[in-house]
Amino acid sequence: MVHVEQLSTRRPAVSVAELLQGFVPSPRFGKVSFDTYRPDPNQPSQSQAVTLLQEFATGTAGKPAGGLRKLFGGKSKGSGKGSGAKGAGKRAGVYLDGGFGVGKTHLLSSLWHEVEGPKAIGTFVEYTNLVGALSFRKTVEALSQYKLVCIDEFELDDPGDTVLMSRLMRELADAGVKLAATSNTLPGSLGDGRFAAVDFQREIQVLADQFEILHIDGEDFRHRGLPTPPNPVANSELDARMRADFGDRTVAVDDFGTLVDHLAGVHPSRYRQLLDGIDAVVWRNVATITEQSVALRFVVLADRLYDRDVPILASGAPLDQLFTEEMMTGGYQKKYFRAVSRLTALAREAQEATVPQPVS
Repeated sequence: MVHVEQLSTRRPAVSVAELLQGFVPSPRFGKVSFDTYRPDPNQPSQSQAVTLLQEFATGTAGKPAGGLRKLFGGKSKGSGKGSGAKGAGKRAGVYLDGGFGVGKTHLLSSLWHEVEGPKAIGTFVEYTNLVGALSFRKTVEALSQYKLVCIDEFELDDPGDTVLMSRLMRELADAGVKLAATSNTLPGSLGDGRFAAVDFQREIQVLADQFEILHIDGEDFRHRGLPTPPNPVANSELDARMRADFGDRTVAVDDFGTLVDHLAGVHPSRYRQLLDGIDAVVWRNVATITEQSVALRFVVLADRLYDRDVPILASGAPLDQLFTEEMMTGGYQKKYFRAVSRLTALAREAQEATVPQPVS
């Protein structure tokens, strides 16, 4: 029998220690490795990325000392596409630039698994939320003890947060911490090659020359042959579908509007704990989100759902209509494209998770 809960009634309390303990790969990437990554033979940059990160992992084995002067004392020649892994292990950081779904998070998680701790991995948003919860100085003090800090989905669309993360990365590099980051090129910018990489180099300023940068080509594996989300389920069929699809698992069932309102009262740093023990979610009456601040909060929830591989069953508007057309073409479009891509993948998983009914 399905055990039903509601996300809209949960208010998780999270300690500082618990926040820091959360900077590990999500369950989706909990056991990945470079060996489990399957590069597309038609995209040589994917195999090149594996080589780059393996060499970088070797160079991270011993945490350097001496601060920025020593760190920047010797530059390896070559950077960016075509430079490969040459000198990667000697650099302060490595940056993987590419489109949605080409395996960058898989590769970043594989790097994390390859390097012995202490270490941290999280999304750009999770690190900015950590600073908001702890303060900048306490975050630096905590992460400076680490050998490796991995930042997934580095974002360039919020100037304030980008400057914050640039400063954080500089201070961590000064402490000898190795850095690894990924970011997404917008679907409409894939033909521009290194567009996002150039922005990244500009925004991180003094650290830019010490990052080995590689653009990873390829198509979104989540949408190969699956360009649109599944059709919404009728409200009258949700309960039956939930019982059929999710068996005896714990399912969070919420009215979409109520859930969206509830998220405003829960700090995004706690969304991971908000989903503790939840195996699937059911949303009634999904509607297009029209306010930017509300939409950005929901993007964080979408990321945490994807991290935990939580399937979604929903009625109302299709998930590709979750955000307005203006949002999908505006300054935060990268976030919204990523959210739609991930939510669609989770909705497909729910569609494919139907538990066979016993034959009478």
